[in-house]
Amino acid sequence: MESLMRKSESIDVMIIGEGTYPYIRGGVSSWIHQLLLGLPEISFGIIFLGSRKEDYGEICYALPPNLLHLEEHYLFDDTKPLPCKREGSAEGMTIIQNLYQQFKGKDNVFPAPMQNIEFFTKQMPYEDFLFAHKSWKFIEEKYKENCPDISFIDYFWTLRNTHKPIWTLADIVAKMPKAKVLHSPSTGYAGFLATLASYDRKLPFLLTEHGIYTRERKIDMLTADWVDFKKPTLLKQPEEANYIKAMWVKFFERIGEFAYARADSVLSLYSGARDIQVRFGAPIEKTRVIPNAVDVEGLGALVQKREEGIPPIVTLIGRVVSIKDIKTFIRAMRITITAIPQAQGWIVGPMNEDKVYAQECENMAESLGIKENIKFLGFQNIKEILPKSGLLTLTSISEGMPLVILEGFAAGVPCIATDVGSCYDLIKGGIDEEDIALGSAGEVTGIANPSALAAEYMRYLSDAPLWKSAQKSALARVDKYYRQETFLDAYRDLYMKAIENGRDRV
Repeated sequence: MESLMRKSESIDVMIIGEGTYPYIRGGVSSWIHQLLLGLPEISFGIIFLGSRKEDYGEICYALPPNLLHLEEHYLFDDTKPLPCKREGSAEGMTIIQNLYQQFKGKDNVFPAPMQNIEFFTKQMPYEDFLFAHKSWKFIEEKYKENCPDISFIDYFWTLRNTHKPIWTLADIVAKMPKAKVLHSPSTGYAGFLATLASYDRKLPFLLTEHGIYTRERKIDMLTADWVDFKKPTLLKQPEEANYIKAMWVKFFERIGEFAYARADSVLSLYSGARDIQVRFGAPIEKTRVIPNAVDVEGLGALVQKREEGIPPIVTLIGRVVSIKDIKTFIRAMRITITAIPQAQGWIVGPMNEDKVYAQECENMAESLGIKENIKFLGFQNIKEILPKSGLLTLTSISEGMPLVILEGFAAGVPCIATDVGSCYDLIKGGIDEEDIALGSAGEVTGIANPSALAAEYMRYLSDAPLWKSAQKSALARVDKYYRQETFLDAYRDLYMKAIENGRDRV
């Protein structure tokens, strides 16, 4: 493990990431690393926000020399202030009451008292919010007003755990080095930190969403047995679960709206995501699409490494977590293997993010009698994997713009994916008429439909002309529309304009 916190008093661009670079591979982390490597003339800092330190392993990337600053913070660790009897500030409590109304309202402007971090350090320190008599009475009053039929303990801990990180984020802003531009790859807590820092430091703020954070948190709430942030008791009634989950969702919706309102540019990876951002509150005039991109020449060299024929290998490159729906892939492979006994399913990605789910996936492969055909390979160099793959697949229930599809295309591998995020546009063409005319680089199916996925796996693995046509479309599409040079030029231009112009708005 590289040790690795780096410190600098001043940098050009501060990237604020939640649960991503440099501790998680793939996805947003790959995108951040691509920016750092591709823009060596710009100095970067990274503020990493994690859940708990024990949830992450070692740093996964060789840190480039233009990454001058790296700090990490954990929002849900076990440190707790000692309870103490406090009366609390009457002024601070009045502000909290007003903020409560603003959070419930439709005004997307970040509440004025919160635009200066002194609110969190002086007017309403965390100990006052948690322990002061005035604060407790206010929490009790709102509990009785809104949800007296559910457990007060559950209500209190939900309130505590959604809001606790705000004080941590304010402390980060107070101590962060000088930066010329703030850049967050999501809303959520990372976007909130960037919003707060942008107001407090009067800095430009760029927001790039890969998936739509608020929508993905809704999916998390619907699929999780419980929000796993140290809740002391289990939920007992459906209505209780619904209300508690609604509190989380509303919180993330509001801080997302605040980020949209403050950001100078609200960026997305494809037009469908841009439309969703606007529906979620992003001012349309701020929005812009900058697609993901790949090193076409570097990956294109892998085409020459392929052997003749179509390898009977379907490869899923991604984290082994529920949102990727690995179980549907395993079920689809069970059907495929019945028809093509030599077929294999390779699952290439880290298995330590949700160890329970990963173990369930391994158990499923064994229980379905295909343990020998399903390979859990962990993290691998994709340049070794792609030339050996007959097809790439994604079976996710939510995606943004999967970089791995473009990497596969550049290496000459067609893709079968669920119709989420930009997968349809990538595979069928969606940028313009010329893109559509290039033809299909694979197929898309509905989510959670192993039969449909298996049908496409079998069709492409057994039809060489169809596979060759999809490969041709994939290579042409990535070369025309998704070259790394275009992506880097767009961000270089955004950064340089922000650095040159700055701003000083209230």
